[in-house]
Amino acid sequence: MSKKKNKYTNYGIRWFFIGTLILFFSLVARLSYIQLSSTVEGKNLKVYADENYNTSQKIPAKRGTIYDSNGVPLAEEVTAYTVSAVLDPSASKNSKVKRHVVDKEKTASELAPILGIDESDLLAKLGKPKYQVELGPGGRNISQSTKEQIEKLKLPGIVFTPSQQRYYPNGVFASHTLGYTNVNDNGDLIGEMGLEKSLNNELTEKDGKRSFLRDRKGNILPYENEKVTPPHNGDDVYLTIDTKIQSLLEDAMTSVEKKYEPEKIMAIVSDPKTGKIVAMSNRPSFNPNLHDITNYTNDPISYAIEAGSTMKIFTLGAAMNEGVYNGNEYFQSGRYKVPGGGTVHDVNRNGWGSITFDEGIQRSSNVGISILLNEKLGADRFLQYYKNFGFTQKTNINLPGESSGKLVFNYPLEKTTTAFGQGSTVTGIQIIQAASAIANNGKMMKPYIVDKIVDHDTNKVIKDYKSQVVGSPISEETAKRERALLETVITAPHGTGHNYAIEGYTVAGKTGTAQVVDEHGKYLKGRGQNLFSFIGMAPADNPKLVVYVAMLRPKLEATEIGSDGVSEIFRTVTKGALEYMKVEPVKNAKVDKLIDKESIEIPNLKGLNLDEAKSLATSEGLKPVLLGNGLEVTGQSIKSKTQVVRGTTIYLKTNGTNTMPSIIGWSKSDVNRLGKLFKLNISSKGSGFVTSQSIKEDSELRDHDYLTIELNKPNGATDEEKDVKVDVQE
Repeated sequence: MSKKKNKYTNYGIRWFFIGTLILFFSLVARLSYIQLSSTVEGKNLKVYADENYNTSQKIPAKRGTIYDSNGVPLAEEVTAYTVSAVLDPSASKNSKVKRHVVDKEKTASELAPILGIDESDLLAKLGKPKYQVELGPGGRNISQSTKEQIEKLKLPGIVFTPSQQRYYPNGVFASHTLGYTNVNDNGDLIGEMGLEKSLNNELTEKDGKRSFLRDRKGNILPYENEKVTPPHNGDDVYLTIDTKIQSLLEDAMTSVEKKYEPEKIMAIVSDPKTGKIVAMSNRPSFNPNLHDITNYTNDPISYAIEAGSTMKIFTLGAAMNEGVYNGNEYFQSGRYKVPGGGTVHDVNRNGWGSITFDEGIQRSSNVGISILLNEKLGADRFLQYYKNFGFTQKTNINLPGESSGKLVFNYPLEKTTTAFGQGSTVTGIQIIQAASAIANNGKMMKPYIVDKIVDHDTNKVIKDYKSQVVGSPISEETAKRERALLETVITAPHGTGHNYAIEGYTVAGKTGTAQVVDEHGKYLKGRGQNLFSFIGMAPADNPKLVVYVAMLRPKLEATEIGSDGVSEIFRTVTKGALEYMKVEPVKNAKVDKLIDKESIEIPNLKGLNLDEAKSLATSEGLKPVLLGNGLEVTGQSIKSKTQVVRGTTIYLKTNGTNTMPSIIGWSKSDVNRLGKLFKLNISSKGSGFVTSQSIKEDSELRDHDYLTIELNKPNGATDEEKDVKVDVQE
């Protein structure tokens, strides 16, 4: 029995051993399979372990901030909030406080003015059969202060969802330079224009991560198991823009845009000794917080223009530098036949007779510049200077979208017109760079607007932009001599720049009135259909600023001239900036005389076409009013060579249909001038100033018409107006 039992025992042990081996090898095979495949029943074990035993938390980083030259934020990332309303009463179940909107009328009434939403629209949203609703555009991206204002109302059911937003504190402020951002599908801010786009890699942040281990019950294990990947905030960008000067520019441009409704305005303010752009803007502009964009072009650097007479300063600089300019030498103004074909005219086709080249610069004579090019300088030498001044190539300012302009220089007439700013195109930033050579005693400075890029986390400068001399197209002696002549453009009796005089400061500069090409390649004609511009430097003897302003096709009233808006921007910004920079003002009798509206001499406009007459009268400081639609001026309300106060209105009769102006508020002597011009039969009643007229405004006005007027004295007036001698040139 024992032998039999022992036999079965050994048999069992043998099978147990075999079973154990099979189980062992099965486990080894299974574990090897799991280790090699990392999956069980279709589940990735690593992912499964991470989901059940690891947890992580994002450490948010911030997009880099863009600062001005003084460290004032111009673009920064802030926390914004979206306002929603919980409408379902179930949200308040088992809660001691109400968590849904209880009084919809009160809620709408109190929120509407804060969010800028119509109360009835808000009430309609609160009446929807939903658990929760957003309160519309007015309730999105609200600031922390607005959130706190709403919280003080203690309205039940109002909740806030935080999000990150790019914020531009100044609104419409260097908008095309800064650009704007949008949010991509991952919720990240991405630059879409300007520096936000071109420096997107530098500005973009990288979020960090904190990782923990936890047990089966979800409890976080001790912190020694914690792993941290630190966040990296985006790099900060510091600009050369000065908020104070930029604000002066923005305010002046906004005022002029509202008054004249031009197609475009562009302006740049620079430090000629360093090349730093301290202010730059254009119109139309936009608010980067709202993305209300109608113009996607940064015009001062991207919009190539036929700049007009502002370009004459570079032709003048070339002639002076080559020693072929004699300001006291005379030439015959009016018209000039270009060797090789074509004729150039001055704005006054009748000419001013034989005048000196200095006077030609003051009067902005196309003929004088044409003679300098063809008979003194030579086209080939001029072309070399044109290129040395930086035209035909980009300045490579650190902004996206720069244009290089276009040189049109094949035929003799094209070469001549390029010398006074027509045909060939340039950009505002090229003019600023080239003008820095004249302002900076011959050294031409590369313009730049990004000063440095700084690592936000370490405060280490990653890239530092330095002032750079990019050429010396003229000598120091030439630069000083030219500035002295350009100062007389402002102060001389026949200078075209009287409007640009600034009390307490001297200005050297040049005006420009350029023709504008339409979509068919033809030059536009008519009142205001020009590009009006000015390049100026101040103070003239040692410029601290160079300012370029251009305005395209403003809508002008009968008494307004094209340079009015440009000069308003230039004077406001330049004077304000120099005072802010603590540049000491000086007494200057010539400037004071201009500001006090000195007397000027009426030119002969008879026989000129309308555009020529308007341009000439404007350049002389008058305000021309065209009464007709003919092609030629046949009479003017004030006789030539009469001395008048600068800014006087002069009425021009044409050989076409003439229309009656509104004469309400005119003096009797003004009416007599108009009557003399049209040989009117005038009868008047009363004294003082016109209060009614028998020929209605805009009616056809013909010679020998009968005009009846009534006049009344202003309140407080006692003396009757005395008739004065009327001199009319017909």
